[in-house]
Amino acid sequence: MQLRVLVVDDETSARERLIQLLRKDPQVAEALEASSGISAVDLVQAERPDIVFLDVQMPLLDGFGVIQALGVKDMPHTVFVTAYERYAVRAFEADAADYLLKPFSDERFVQAMTRVKARVRNRESVRLGPNVSNAASTYVRANGLWDRLVVRSGGITRIVAAHEIDWIEAADVYVNVHVQGKEYLYRAPLRELGARLDPLRFVRIHRSTIVNIEKIKQLEPISHGEYEVVMIDEARLQLSRRFRKDLEMRLGQSL
Repeated sequence: MQLRVLVVDDETSARERLIQLLRKDPQVAEALEASSGISAVDLVQAERPDIVFLDVQMPLLDGFGVIQALGVKDMPHTVFVTAYERYAVRAFEADAADYLLKPFSDERFVQAMTRVKARVRNRESVRLGPNVSNAASTYVRANGLWDRLVVRSGGITRIVAAHEIDWIEAADVYVNVHVQGKEYLYRAPLRELGARLDPLRFVRIHRSTIVNIEKIKQLEPISHGEYEVVMIDEARLQLSRRFRKDLEMRLGQSL
């Protein structure tokens, strides 16, 4: 049995330790790594690993967010990794293949691998149980992410679905939300609103601009690592060097 294993952790040292341990295992044909929840989603979809060692606490998109984005049924056999004992509760023992509580010994890692290999070998179809499933399904509510905005314009209150938003720009202490050629003032600072939107869909490209990556039409180089981002509504926005890596991470490739 040859296995492909993905390690997901935002801490470089934690990833490297797991990768080193995995490379000692003759049944591990390939050890992949992701430094963020966002890149983990892309890798799982593209590479379809057999096993994932999934850090619970990560910025932007945590372990439960990864499960929410992919769907419980499409998750590989999962070993949770956490530095906090409260996350390694009994539900994990019942629902995941296993969990590793940082710092863990080599022996504890071997135990986790033995357990998850047994699940792979037995071709168990239920990879995550109902407790983890429920935790993932409440991820958006628990983290305060919004799938719609309530905007008021001309005395009318409108409900705008988050996926319909093209881009958002800072407007003094508030923001202008651009939706299908229309513009709405939203009474919240850009940073606050950005923290409420799905990091798999929205990315900051400038200190004053957030875009829906699905609404990007093309990127045109300007100079010195800066690009002009052309949106489907024909708006032309600046991608600053400071935020270029954020966009590259979300796209999964370099510009």
